[in-house]
Amino acid sequence: MNIFSQEQIREADRLTILNQNISGNALMERAGDRVFEWLDHRLQGNPVQIHIFCGIGNNGGDGLVVARKLLESGYHVKAYVVDFGSKRSPDFLLNLDRIKSMKHWPEHFNGDSGEVLPVIGPKDVVVDAIFGIGLNRPPSDWVAQIIRHINAAGAFVLSIDIPSGIFMEKATTKGSAVVQATHTLTFQTPKLVFFLPETGSFTTSWEVLDIGLDRDFLQQTEPEAILVGKSEALSLYRPRTRFSHKGTYGHALVIGGSYGKAGAARLASEACLVAGAGLVTAYIPQCAYQVLQTSLPEIMVLTDTNETHISEISFDIKPQAIGIGIGMGKHPATVDAFRAFLRNTDIPLVIDADALNILSENKELLKDIPQNAVLTPHPKELERLIGPWDNDREKLDKARTFSKTHGVVLVIKDAHTMVLHDDKLYVNSTGNPGMATGGSGDVLTGIITGLIGQGYPSLHAAVLGVYLHGKAGDLAAVRTGYEALRAGSIITALGDAFLDLFARPEVQQETAQENSK
Repeated sequence: MNIFSQEQIREADRLTILNQNISGNALMERAGDRVFEWLDHRLQGNPVQIHIFCGIGNNGGDGLVVARKLLESGYHVKAYVVDFGSKRSPDFLLNLDRIKSMKHWPEHFNGDSGEVLPVIGPKDVVVDAIFGIGLNRPPSDWVAQIIRHINAAGAFVLSIDIPSGIFMEKATTKGSAVVQATHTLTFQTPKLVFFLPETGSFTTSWEVLDIGLDRDFLQQTEPEAILVGKSEALSLYRPRTRFSHKGTYGHALVIGGSYGKAGAARLASEACLVAGAGLVTAYIPQCAYQVLQTSLPEIMVLTDTNETHISEISFDIKPQAIGIGIGMGKHPATVDAFRAFLRNTDIPLVIDADALNILSENKELLKDIPQNAVLTPHPKELERLIGPWDNDREKLDKARTFSKTHGVVLVIKDAHTMVLHDDKLYVNSTGNPGMATGGSGDVLTGIITGLIGQGYPSLHAAVLGVYLHGKAGDLAAVRTGYEALRAGSIITALGDAFLDLFARPEVQQETAQENSK
């Protein structure tokens, strides 16, 4: 699913009005219709009190359309106008007149002293239509007071398009008042701010409403980002052919492990194998040999000359992909071995964990990384690589610059893991809090390495690997819950994640019901 910028959405609105020969108000009516239908379907005429807070721009106009349609259907509605400025959009004013013609006069708030905010009960419904995607400065103190009043009510809060108070194109000011939405109905396309740590928490869930924006524009315009769901992941998948053998699907090499951290190399190696690599070899210090050879008989094992850590990286195989860094440590001999390795390889790499930390402490090594290598940092590892940031927008800008400068694919691990390469940004839709557990990142490294070994381009392997990793975690969590989810559980569920790519919706539902028993 494409994610568009504020400017692109406005252009889509403009072209829709032009090419469909409709007015701006007709488009507003269409948007309000979709929100009303969503509410009516769920409320089914329930006599709940509905409070609709409207700003004075087009988002407020959407709210007034919803209020009018709810009133026409017999719902208990109180509409309020948050009159925060002197510039009112023409379509807002038109819909204000329409609702007044129904003998419903919205209460106005304009910051005058003595204004009493409405009582909102915990069983009420609040519709937030104060600010839309055009907000670019913090709300005034009195508007912030209204937002805090909404948040404190404990009611179900439905935001139209975007929770009021969030900026679309820049970092939302720290400490600024933002509506805490229970659910957000966003028009035509999700917004990138839904997936950033600083702003994603302001809506518990979101849903896209199709309001019929210009199809040609939406299909032909390069989006700001791509939200990777099942259809996007399936488009990257390479089916196996009947006449093939283990050599067809590549030889992957996993380099890592040290005394006390043999498990990291084991997890990555198994994930690499389960992701489909034809052959997997682990290169480890001698102390990890017995662990890997006995617990994972399907792989081959090469050992370093050192007992406790990697001191040189030497092998006589010809792998198609190498995953390196998991559990490797930063012993001086290991750093030297990694330095020599980088200078003498052009094999596609997946670089993780201690290999990333070595890079961040020896920035001169960045020039030796092969083009299109995949780097998979968690937030602290990313900070060590690109430097600190003040907000999520700056983080993405710095990460994009780093990716372009060094010609690498950057996998930014988080609740919504993002994959960056040049100007391409992919946002993952799978995964859950249970995956915040030791070894989960090692599994991801193994999956991506296994996919590259099979011939997937590095960018495609990263995007598909992140999706499958998260989906396997979701499927595993159905059985274990979040707290009991282990990295090994993700590997166990990886086959189901592949199968899920092809499952029909009704099959998925049956499987979910069976897994929950």
